Amino acid sequence: MPHTSSAPRLAKSWHALFANTLALGLGLAIAAAWAEPVTHIELPNVAVTGNPLGVSSDALVVPVSVLSGRELSLNREATLGETLNTLPGVATSNFGPNASRPVIRGLDAERVRIMQNGLGVLDASSLSFDHAVTVDPLIIEQIDVVRGPAALLYGGSAVGGVVNAIDHRIPTEAVSGVLGRTEARLGGPDNQKNAAVVIDVGNGQLAMHADAYQRKTDDLNIPGYAVSRRKNQADGTPLANHGKLINSNASANGGALGAALTFDHGYVGASYAGFNSRYGTVAEADVRANMHSQRWDIASEFKELGSLIHRVKTRMAYTDYRHQEIENGVIGTRFKNKGAEGSLELGHAKLDLAPLGELEGVLGLQVQNSRFEALGAEAFVPPVHTQSHAVYLYEEMPLKVLGLEKLKLSLGGRAEHTALAASAWAKSASAQSAAFNAYSYALGGIYTLNNHWSLVSNLSHNERAPSYFELYADGAHLATGQYEVGNTRFNKERSNGWDGKIRWKDADRAFSLGAYYTRFSRFLGLLDTGGMDGPSGLSIAQFTGFAASFKGLEAEGKFKLAEHLDLNLRGDYVRASNLDNQTALPRITPLRLGAGLHYQKQAVGLRLDLTQAFKQNRTAENELATASYTDVSAMATYKLPSKLNVELFAKANNLLNQEIREHASFLKDRAPAGERSVLIGLRADF
Repeated sequence: MPHTSSAPRLAKSWHALFANTLALGLGLAIAAAWAEPVTHIELPNVAVTGNPLGVSSDALVVPVSVLSGRELSLNREATLGETLNTLPGVATSNFGPNASRPVIRGLDAERVRIMQNGLGVLDASSLSFDHAVTVDPLIIEQIDVVRGPAALLYGGSAVGGVVNAIDHRIPTEAVSGVLGRTEARLGGPDNQKNAAVVIDVGNGQLAMHADAYQRKTDDLNIPGYAVSRRKNQADGTPLANHGKLINSNASANGGALGAALTFDHGYVGASYAGFNSRYGTVAEADVRANMHSQRWDIASEFKELGSLIHRVKTRMAYTDYRHQEIENGVIGTRFKNKGAEGSLELGHAKLDLAPLGELEGVLGLQVQNSRFEALGAEAFVPPVHTQSHAVYLYEEMPLKVLGLEKLKLSLGGRAEHTALAASAWAKSASAQSAAFNAYSYALGGIYTLNNHWSLVSNLSHNERAPSYFELYADGAHLATGQYEVGNTRFNKERSNGWDGKIRWKDADRAFSLGAYYTRFSRFLGLLDTGGMDGPSGLSIAQFTGFAASFKGLEAEGKFKLAEHLDLNLRGDYVRASNLDNQTALPRITPLRLGAGLHYQKQAVGLRLDLTQAFKQNRTAENELATASYTDVSAMATYKLPSKLNVELFAKANNLLNQEIREHASFLKDRAPAGERSVLIGLRADF
């Protein structure tokens, strides 16, 4: 059956699922809302689920940030990139308010691997910045951000880092009774009307999960003009659309059903999820995107199996992704991406390697098979079939000799084979193919100086196979305003990296300062050639290999100023250069410093946060500078006296009404962030 005829029925079914599940969730919340006073619960350290050993972030050698629980709920934004934008080292690609991928340490697209429950998200967001990520923050329960090249175990595309969104759609632990949460939001610069509900039901062995969400936004209200004055002065683009970002409204809905059998030492389960989104692409006033994604997951894990193989974990996901670009009501370009990804991890029991210490780790196998198609007048890449097979090893060992008892080592390696087969298309009468073998490895250590101080360091070598669009692109890419040309002669991208960090922790106070340096002997980048394509009138950009370096600093800290008052500090800086000609690379975030005062006493919470982004005038050729800005936000929360954790909140954004333009964005000179606004919401756990 054609997709165009099934889409309306799919959307209607998800509307019904949303309405029924939301009603159930709100009913359960209201029924118990005023039963008894709230008690404060201290949560244990959250494990990093993307890590093969599942340990807490404090015990990891690689740089990791974890957002979960209430903190994640209060930081949710419309996109994954915006939700993570305040983390040190993480920025946002910000193609308007509806499409935004995380940018980690200046690296984006194929070098940042976005995963959902430990498996890659199969969409088209890395191909083009105007394509949204098919993960909605409303239903996410935890986000792990692993920075830097030491994340190589998750794939060659993880040289920049990994973002793993966990939704618990397949329950991994026993559930007895009914658990869940619900959340609703109203307001903001885009007049959003969002709601979500998550429910888990179980009898101690069988656990069932359901979630649903719906969001709707209007065109974004902005301070001043959409077009920057720099762009107006540079090429005469008129200062139009004052106070409104035209074609930025959106509507989305989705949800999932899942179930699992849980045992004393494991689980096995499956889930189905749907994602639907319609939004304006911002770059073109009359073009809208219509996205649909369906994903089926199965997963299992069994522990304490024996003296040799201690744990077996399997995961598999199949995704059917479809994306239509509609211009003036007529379907233009269609994007399709279908494929499966799976992994098998064998965790061995601790091996006593006396006198060195005890070795603990995993051996893993990962496979991926996907078919991508772009059909229509604006398709700039051919249909491509991509297959990859990888084996990886990760080991940790606290040393027990030579006075090094305070040192824990980690080592890992990955071997990956990638094969790409491009079909004949309008720009090439013959089919093309390529194959690559990539090898990556890392060595790290954490040295505990005393109960408060520790030193962390990582060394790594990373190799990445070129993506299909880096190899075969040939056409006008209107989202970037360039005519993109791939390079079929590309070899692997290679880099060596180091990062180090000093960490201090004392009860609920903590501070860390880190530095990193990554040098690419071959970086695959898109460079403006200075030429023009006659038919499209766009500048020609060629995917080119050159030497490059990325270096920077990251810092964050939390300090208790008084019994109920905390001070949070953060900062990051990255400098990226083309070493062949000693020029700056494009879209690199400037120095950012942040501070926040958080007050919490019983039911009342108050927050005041400030981010200072400095001017970025170290720019690539044909790239405009961006001005500095000061972003001030405030939040007030109130927990209702109830058996449940019911909390009202109000958040004020951009209090100084600054013109905020993110330098990492392709649209920084045509799409600023929203104006001063207030958003109100309610969240409840039951």
